[in-house]
Amino acid sequence: MPNLSFKTYYRYADLTRALHEFAAERPDLVQMESLGQSYEGREIWLATVTRFATGPAAEKPALWVDGNLHATELAPSMACLYFIQHLVAHYGSDLDVTRCLDTRVFYICPRVNPDGAELALADKPRFIRSSTRPYPYNEEPVEGLRDEDMDGDGRMLTMRVPDPNGAWKVCPEEPRLLVRRDPAEVDGEYYRLLPEGRIENHDGVTLKLQSPKEGLDLNRNFPVRWRQEHEQKGAGPYPLSEPETRAQAHFIATHPNITGAVTFHTFSGVILRPYDDKPDEEFPVKDLRTYQTIGAKGTELTGYPNVAVYHDFRYDPKEITTGGFDTWLYDHLGIFAWTTEIWSPQKQAGIEEYKFIEWYREHPLEDDLKLLKWSDDKLGGKGYVDWYPFEHPQLGAVELGGWDRMYAFRNPPPEFLEAEIARFPAWLVWHLLISPRLELFAADAVPLGEGAYRVRVVVHNTGWLPTHVTQKAKQNKVTRGVVAEIELPEVALLETGLPREELGQLAGRAHFGAFPWGQDASDDRAKVTWVVRASKGGVVKVKVRHARAGTVSVELPLTEI
Repeated sequence: MPNLSFKTYYRYADLTRALHEFAAERPDLVQMESLGQSYEGREIWLATVTRFATGPAAEKPALWVDGNLHATELAPSMACLYFIQHLVAHYGSDLDVTRCLDTRVFYICPRVNPDGAELALADKPRFIRSSTRPYPYNEEPVEGLRDEDMDGDGRMLTMRVPDPNGAWKVCPEEPRLLVRRDPAEVDGEYYRLLPEGRIENHDGVTLKLQSPKEGLDLNRNFPVRWRQEHEQKGAGPYPLSEPETRAQAHFIATHPNITGAVTFHTFSGVILRPYDDKPDEEFPVKDLRTYQTIGAKGTELTGYPNVAVYHDFRYDPKEITTGGFDTWLYDHLGIFAWTTEIWSPQKQAGIEEYKFIEWYREHPLEDDLKLLKWSDDKLGGKGYVDWYPFEHPQLGAVELGGWDRMYAFRNPPPEFLEAEIARFPAWLVWHLLISPRLELFAADAVPLGEGAYRVRVVVHNTGWLPTHVTQKAKQNKVTRGVVAEIELPEVALLETGLPREELGQLAGRAHFGAFPWGQDASDDRAKVTWVVRASKGGVVKVKVRHARAGTVSVELPLTEI
């Protein structure tokens, strides 16, 4: 296998090399292809991981896994790479991994947004949200503060600027920290805090923060209740306007075997589920309960809590976000989709009970002290940088310091990376193993005399989920039921039945209650029967298929007793 390190973040060339080495060394398990090209022309690589000898990938239930849709969220790429290595390394020795790859398939896209990631990993990085394509205008801002590594040390810190009307002051308990000034407080030494950066056309008095030239948010560009820019910032000119989101959506929409999805982001240490824009009461009841069960397993295996975005992860309690990837996958295609936010510095510091978004608006000083101690003890002081003087070209004497956002918050520090991303393989494998799966239950060809045979095939869904996966998929009519097709030998006649029979959807085990009432009807099973007249015998071939549950093929010889 490739000689990989999970104590670093790979740039595009190294990531590409590693992926293709997997495919070269284990072609029986890994195949590589490009979903398309990014805005700057980089290939968006996809790994298909399955045991190819056990059947075509398209005929197996699948789980989609991706990362790095947002530019600075780099740990997801490494989580996907780690997961590929885990699958390859454990095939043949781990029973769950082996069964999963023998019967199912993973589609893994480690870096959906390679352009943004390259900018974040550059020697002199820049912070942008997603794509590097200019939006909404192809022009440089002419005024305001632009995020930039001013002293060339590869870090993006905070500038503290002395200002009598500043909102911040030195913390009495810990002088390295800043705390908010009391609303009625006067006559102290106060500071204004700004991102490290250069100020264009500074008038010496006013300070504005630039909106970046690259204003897209790719996770607002999907076609689920998409809204224009004036309502949803970063949404793009129209749904799937960007090559990265269009490539994702095209692949998923043309691979109906996908039964679930996990998209990795950073940060917060939480597993998120839809909806973004409406409460749980809007869910079909069975889907909500199944989402909660899958989420609970995710919490058990990863240690991350699972929550609904609308109820527990909103940036503003009176605003909603739309056009998100996971909500599109569930609401349009009817598959269980999740956004997993890797990494929580708060939890690393021992802050266990906190609200993911609200914490940044309000939290006790005790939390800041815990975080600072964590930086000192575990990061060697590299997470929170002591303030140091800097002569700013527009502002004059300022200080740089505070949290190194890229190093400590947006992604795990390299030395913490492997332990963090190692949380996920077990849940991803489990998530795919619960998918529906067609298997043969019984098949026979019984002679009826005078060259006639009754051909009977019975299949059942051995997966936990029903073949349609969600009630939403059923409502939207996005997945066809089980289809059985018969192929006759030469000089044979189909006397009863049709060459193609529709058998409907099959139940799984997901919707049973916790108390054994003894009401387990065989809704997971389907039977099809034909009468074939074939005076010369031969072999009947039957194929039973479902886009999400796979394919069963059987050959039955027509022989007299």
